[in-house]
Amino acid sequence: MNKPISAHSWDREKHEHYVEPHWCSARLFDVEKFEGPIWDPCCGFGRIAESATRAGLTAIATDIVDRGFRDFAGRADFLAETETRAPNIVGNPPFNIAGRFARHAIGLPGVEKVALIFPTARLNAAHWIEGTPLARVWLMTPRPSMPPGHVIAAGEKPGGGKTDFCWLVWTRGRIGPPDLRWLRRDPHADHTTHHSPPSVEPKFEPITDRPFGAPL
Repeated sequence: MNKPISAHSWDREKHEHYVEPHWCSARLFDVEKFEGPIWDPCCGFGRIAESATRAGLTAIATDIVDRGFRDFAGRADFLAETETRAPNIVGNPPFNIAGRFARHAIGLPGVEKVALIFPTARLNAAHWIEGTPLARVWLMTPRPSMPPGHVIAAGEKPGGGKTDFCWLVWTRGRIGPPDLRWLRRDPHADHTTHHSPPSVEPKFEPITDRPFGAPL
């Protein structure tokens, strides 16, 4: 039996390749509406692309490294891309360049929506978010464990997560402050201590005419 390992014992992964549980993207596609194909430019093992396909969406999966995903569409350096491959960009980018990654995604012509995983504890210092059309912050619960790719490739089973993560979702033309919501692994679980009405699935923000690339 594979014994769960502590997050503190993981060696740093080259290219910051950390792997989210399947439920993170599956639940995102449950609550967010995407019109048209999605492009994951940091696809890793392809979990987000797989979830998108299961949700009935067309997925394009690229990365700077080929990690063996069966539907891999080719190697590509996302930060060097000048055109988008889909109107929606969804991914789990390297956290050390998440700001550059997000702003590049937002600035690509033809992009309607961007959703990226980000460590919640880093939000206070993420000044690069200011002035961007951030629509929603989805706090993922319970804490997802995101081990380096080599841990998953070795067949090891990580234990419970020790870091909080969220989805940051930008939509074209969003005006006003972002909404803060919880994204639960089990949408039917009762997470309240009092008798409260059941949670309601969110209404999706309309996409307005203000382009991502407009001056801030």
